[in-house]
Amino acid sequence: MKKTLRNCVLSLSILLACSAAAFADGNAFTPLNFDDTAYGTPVRTSATTAAPVASPVTPKANTVNEEPAGNVKMQNAIIQLDNAQVDVRNELLNYKTKYSDVDAQYTAIKAERKALSKQIKSIEKRIKKIDKQKENIRKNMI
Repeated sequence: MKKTLRNCVLSLSILLACSAAAFADGNAFTPLNFDDTAYGTPVRTSATTAAPVASPVTPKANTVNEEPAGNVKMQNAIIQLDNAQVDVRNELLNYKTKYSDVDAQYTAIKAERKALSKQIKSIEKRIKKIDKQKENIRKNMI
Protein backbone atom coordinates (compact mmCIF):
# COMPACT_ATOMS: atom_id res chain seq x y z
CA MET A 1 0.00 0.00 0.00
CA LYS A 2 2.78 2.44 0.96
CA LYS A 3 4.73 1.57 -2.14
CA THR A 4 1.76 2.16 -4.43
CA LEU A 5 0.95 5.48 -2.78
CA ARG A 6 4.60 6.59 -3.06
CA ASN A 7 4.69 5.65 -6.77
CA CYS A 8 1.42 7.46 -7.38
CA VAL A 9 2.59 10.65 -5.65
CA LEU A 10 5.91 10.52 -7.47
CA SER A 11 4.32 10.07 -10.90
CA LEU A 12 1.77 12.81 -10.16
CA SER A 13 4.50 15.26 -9.14
CA ILE A 14 6.50 14.48 -12.32
CA LEU A 15 3.33 14.93 -14.38
CA LEU A 16 2.66 18.31 -12.74
CA ALA A 17 6.24 19.48 -13.24
CA CYS A 18 6.22 18.54 -16.92
CA SER A 19 2.76 19.92 -17.62
CA ALA A 20 3.65 23.36 -16.27
CA ALA A 21 5.31 24.22 -19.57
CA ALA A 22 2.22 23.15 -21.50
CA PHE A 23 -0.02 25.46 -19.50
CA ALA A 24 2.31 28.45 -19.69
CA ASP A 25 0.49 31.50 -20.94
CA GLY A 26 2.06 34.24 -23.07
CA ASN A 27 5.34 32.56 -23.88
CA ALA A 28 7.50 35.27 -25.49
CA PHE A 29 9.93 32.88 -27.15
CA THR A 30 7.73 31.07 -29.62
CA PRO A 31 9.23 30.64 -33.09
CA LEU A 32 6.59 32.88 -34.66
CA ASN A 33 6.98 35.73 -32.21
CA PHE A 34 10.39 37.42 -32.33
CA ASP A 35 9.28 41.04 -32.35
CA ASP A 36 9.95 43.38 -29.47
CA THR A 37 6.60 43.35 -27.74
CA ALA A 38 6.01 43.69 -24.06
CA TYR A 39 4.25 40.79 -22.43
CA GLY A 40 2.22 41.05 -19.30
CA THR A 41 1.80 44.84 -19.47
CA PRO A 42 -1.43 45.71 -21.26
CA VAL A 43 -1.52 48.98 -23.12
CA ARG A 44 -4.14 51.29 -21.63
CA THR A 45 -5.84 53.89 -23.70
CA SER A 46 -7.96 56.60 -22.15
CA ALA A 47 -10.98 57.90 -23.95
CA THR A 48 -11.78 61.54 -23.42
CA THR A 49 -15.35 62.72 -23.32
CA ALA A 50 -14.44 66.39 -23.30
CA ALA A 51 -15.04 68.60 -26.30
CA PRO A 52 -12.22 68.67 -28.82
CA VAL A 53 -9.79 71.55 -28.72
CA ALA A 54 -9.86 74.06 -31.53
CA SER A 55 -6.34 73.22 -32.76
CA PRO A 56 -5.50 69.65 -31.85
CA VAL A 57 -1.81 68.89 -31.49
CA THR A 58 -0.87 65.91 -33.58
CA PRO A 59 2.31 64.06 -32.73
CA LYS A 60 5.06 64.52 -35.27
CA ALA A 61 5.77 61.26 -37.05
CA ASN A 62 9.28 60.33 -38.12
CA THR A 63 9.58 60.35 -41.88
CA VAL A 64 12.16 58.68 -44.05
CA ASN A 65 13.97 61.98 -44.69
CA GLU A 66 14.47 62.71 -41.02
CA GLU A 67 17.27 60.67 -39.46
CA PRO A 68 18.80 61.14 -36.05
CA ALA A 69 22.15 62.91 -36.13
CA GLY A 70 23.89 60.02 -34.40
CA ASN A 71 22.81 57.69 -37.19
CA VAL A 72 24.66 59.73 -39.85
CA LYS A 73 27.78 59.92 -37.69
CA MET A 74 27.73 56.17 -37.14
CA GLN A 75 27.36 55.55 -40.87
CA ASN A 76 30.26 57.90 -41.60
CA ALA A 77 32.38 56.13 -39.00
CA ILE A 78 31.55 52.77 -40.55
CA ILE A 79 32.45 54.07 -44.02
CA GLN A 80 35.75 55.44 -42.72
CA LEU A 81 36.52 52.10 -41.09
CA ASP A 82 35.69 50.31 -44.34
CA ASN A 83 38.03 52.63 -46.24
CA ALA A 84 40.78 52.09 -43.68
CA GLN A 85 40.28 48.34 -43.95
CA VAL A 86 40.61 48.53 -47.74
CA ASP A 87 43.80 50.58 -47.38
CA VAL A 88 45.27 48.10 -44.92
CA ARG A 89 44.38 45.18 -47.19
CA ASN A 90 46.04 46.93 -50.14
CA GLU A 91 49.13 47.53 -48.03
CA LEU A 92 49.12 43.87 -47.00
CA LEU A 93 48.87 42.84 -50.65
CA ASN A 94 51.84 45.08 -51.50
CA TYR A 95 53.92 43.55 -48.72
CA LYS A 96 52.93 40.04 -49.77
CA THR A 97 54.06 40.71 -53.33
CA LYS A 98 57.34 42.20 -52.08
CA TYR A 99 57.78 39.19 -49.79
CA SER A 100 57.17 36.74 -52.62
CA ASP A 101 59.70 38.62 -54.80
CA VAL A 102 62.30 38.58 -52.04
CA ASP A 103 61.52 34.94 -51.32
CA ALA A 104 61.99 34.05 -54.98
CA GLN A 105 65.29 35.95 -55.03
CA TYR A 106 66.33 34.23 -51.81
CA THR A 107 65.61 30.76 -53.14
CA ALA A 108 67.41 31.59 -56.42
CA ILE A 109 70.43 32.95 -54.54
CA LYS A 110 70.36 29.98 -52.17
CA ALA A 111 70.35 27.55 -55.09
CA GLU A 112 73.16 29.50 -56.79
CA ARG A 113 75.13 29.54 -53.52
CA LYS A 114 74.71 25.79 -53.17
CA ALA A 115 75.88 25.22 -56.74
CA LEU A 116 78.90 27.49 -56.22
CA SER A 117 79.70 25.71 -52.97
CA LYS A 118 79.73 22.37 -54.83
CA GLN A 119 81.98 23.83 -57.49
CA ILE A 120 84.35 25.24 -54.86
CA LYS A 121 84.51 21.87 -53.10
CA SER A 122 85.19 20.03 -56.35
CA ILE A 123 87.93 22.51 -57.30
CA GLU A 124 89.46 22.21 -53.80
CA LYS A 125 89.46 18.42 -54.21
CA ARG A 126 91.19 18.76 -57.57
CA ILE A 127 93.79 21.07 -56.02
CA LYS A 128 94.39 18.53 -53.23
CA LYS A 129 94.76 15.76 -55.81
CA ILE A 130 97.25 17.85 -57.74
CA ASP A 131 99.18 18.59 -54.53
CA LYS A 132 99.28 14.87 -53.69
CA GLN A 133 100.45 14.05 -57.18
CA LYS A 134 103.18 16.67 -56.92
CA GLU A 135 104.29 15.24 -53.59
CA ASN A 136 104.32 11.72 -55.01
CA ILE A 137 106.39 12.86 -57.99
CA ARG A 138 108.87 14.66 -55.69
CA LYS A 139 109.18 11.54 -53.50
CA ASN A 140 109.79 9.41 -56.59
CA MET A 141 112.45 11.82 -57.86
CA ILE A 142 114.56 11.57 -54.77
